[in-house]
Amino acid sequence: MKTKKTYYITTPIYYANAEAHLGSAYTTIAADVLARWNRLLGNEVFFLTGTDEHGQKIQQTAEEASLKPKEFVDKIAASFENTFKLLNISNDFFIRTTDPRHEKEVKKILQELYDKKDIYKGFYEAYYCIGCEQYLTKPDLIDGKCPIHKTEPELRKEEAYLFKLSKYRKQLLDLYKENPEFILPENKNKEMTAFIEGGLQDISISRLKEKVYWGIELPFDKKHTCFVWVDAFWNYLTGLKINNKFDKFWPANVQLMAKDILRVHATIWPALLLATKNKLPKTMFVHGYFTINGQKMSKSLGNVINPVYITKTYGTDSLRYYMLRAIPFGSDGDFSESALVNRQNNELADKLGNLVSRVSTLAEKYGLEKKEQAKELISETLIKRVEEYLNNFEFDKALNDIFGYIDKCNIYIQETAPWITKDKKVLYRLANAIKDFTILLSPFIPETCEKIAKTFNFKIDLKEISKPIKISKIKKADILFKKIDAQEDKKEINPQTKKISDNKSKIIKPIKQSDNNIEGIISMNQIKYKDFAKLDLRVGTIKKAEDIDGADKLYKLEIELGKDEKRTIVAGIKQHYKKEELKDKQIVVITNLEPRKMKGIESQCMLLAAESEDHGKIILLSPEKKIDSGSKVQ
Repeated sequence: MKTKKTYYITTPIYYANAEAHLGSAYTTIAADVLARWNRLLGNEVFFLTGTDEHGQKIQQTAEEASLKPKEFVDKIAASFENTFKLLNISNDFFIRTTDPRHEKEVKKILQELYDKKDIYKGFYEAYYCIGCEQYLTKPDLIDGKCPIHKTEPELRKEEAYLFKLSKYRKQLLDLYKENPEFILPENKNKEMTAFIEGGLQDISISRLKEKVYWGIELPFDKKHTCFVWVDAFWNYLTGLKINNKFDKFWPANVQLMAKDILRVHATIWPALLLATKNKLPKTMFVHGYFTINGQKMSKSLGNVINPVYITKTYGTDSLRYYMLRAIPFGSDGDFSESALVNRQNNELADKLGNLVSRVSTLAEKYGLEKKEQAKELISETLIKRVEEYLNNFEFDKALNDIFGYIDKCNIYIQETAPWITKDKKVLYRLANAIKDFTILLSPFIPETCEKIAKTFNFKIDLKEISKPIKISKIKKADILFKKIDAQEDKKEINPQTKKISDNKSKIIKPIKQSDNNIEGIISMNQIKYKDFAKLDLRVGTIKKAEDIDGADKLYKLEIELGKDEKRTIVAGIKQHYKKEELKDKQIVVITNLEPRKMKGIESQCMLLAAESEDHGKIILLSPEKKIDSGSKVQ
């Protein structure tokens, strides 16, 4: 039996001084997509996330809340777990650094390092930012302040135990040079190489317990507690050991993190692994920040947006989609609620949701019929491209290509018009295409994809892409994404009632066929907002215009679209044209819209018209010269 490949992915464990924000959601969603994708590939996956629960900042925050630190972190850890459930995160384990099993393992490692003389007692003097829980050098400061938290760091000199980080300088430089994928993107590898070439100092790994009591005691000196980072790093190993998975999954395939914690991850963490003879992770991928008004989103700065608020307002999959579609992973990007709404309306609702709704509705009505040896819409190259993009952490490109395929499906349904032809083979091909792109899309928006799979009765499995969809009874799908009617000058407010920004962009309401009570017409002031590439515009000749009983505004028009093709249109132009004016008049017709019944008559296409400023006069658009009926309008 073939042995499955293993895939171990981690997020940083999130500091438990406040609830999860959009930044921590970003990293975790990205990790979840990679975990889900590898499960699709058939790999055996272990996905670890959790909370970092020791240190001075938590000690201070808990005291300010009149709580014991453990009571405080219990609440924060629970909020993270609940948030990740809401975000549909498929982690295999949620580790907490207050877990006694983790604490025991950290003490064991500290003792090992002390016995090997890699930890020694001395004094340490450096600038220390409480907000970062990191030591900074003078060049790190901007105007004497931490560049992230805008506060002056403390100059600390006190008794401490130090780790011989400087001892591992050459090994780290060799590691970066010989393993260019150890730190990605490439510019981050170069950044860290330059930093280490400038020299490494030994670092403090302890604080006096009288100052920082909320930490793991050093096993060799109970007057000191462990520096929070040394404690936190070991979660990547203890998370496996607690689950008896260490031998199977270590070293990690991918460790994701934001760029503010790269330096400690790229120096202290691999040095600790080298010192303890552990294998090194294969890749640490560093992503950018989500910013608010150009400033890093930070709990310490108080400018965070709670992902619970966003998901309850717009839905989990809308947030997951937006965060990985809007910004190339690795780059910074500004969060915009209005941009999220635009993507939900224009991509998730209009492109994906509308296609699924139309095909399922028609499949329920007419059924499916397999066309043997039909060329399918999806291609092997698309599957390979998606896999390559995800291997390179290019989530936005993967989504762009998948939605390019969805666009292709939308064009295909418009061109084939199965609501007119009732072609079961066309509907089968579309259902099969929906199966294929849904499987590729499932790591990104899993909840929606499960709904689609249930509607069309297929299993989300990469192997299913190579198999034709089984013919089954299909019922019309529920609405996948509701369109959001965003108002001008909408205020974007986070759940903590902090003002984020004013949204000045206007979102146009979707066009309705019955706007202005003019049935059968799309006027120019409506259609200017539509995507012309999707409209099949043709020249039609009106052969007959008839009154409709009980309709003061409507005509029944017979339109010739070529020698052998005629269509019926019910149009509300009776108040603007006499019947004799319409006889043999050439007009522009949109032929690939779904038919609808009015006054018991099926209207099979629509007229293109302009509305004059003179009392709302409707003017039908006509070619300048006589032209063959059915001619395509470019």
